[in-house]
Amino acid sequence: MLKNISKRLTGDMLKILCDMGHGDEIVIADANFPAETMGKRVIRCPGMDGSQFLEAILPLFPLDTYTERPAVVMELTDGDKAKGMKEPVIWDAYAKLLKNAGENADFERMERFAFYERAKKAYVVIQTGEERQYGNLLLVKGVV
Repeated sequence: MLKNISKRLTGDMLKILCDMGHGDEIVIADANFPAETMGKRVIRCPGMDGSQFLEAILPLFPLDTYTERPAVVMELTDGDKAKGMKEPVIWDAYAKLLKNAGENADFERMERFAFYERAKKAYVVIQTGEERQYGNLLLVKGVV
């Protein structure tokens, strides 16, 4: 047992976070994300939503200060915009958690297939049980 570390984080998750270096990227993926297709490494966390996972890692995971926007979300598709879909509510949840941790919450918005291509290069994809639409978040690791 360790002190002051979220019980939501397993030893495998802690090892991955520790092994990542400056500039490496992590994808916090929703339940619908094609994780096995996109990820070199995939860890499944079906009992956690994206906000819970982000909240668990923020005290341990520095975001890159050399990147203008170290947090990236998948932009709504043109079809969803045409249907009048509003900005995803999960973005507000992610932004609030980032701000509360003193991190930059100004998201880069990336087109769906460009996001997938970037996710293929990420160090790890953490597939959560997140069911809110557009619940995918990519983070760039910084330095301590």
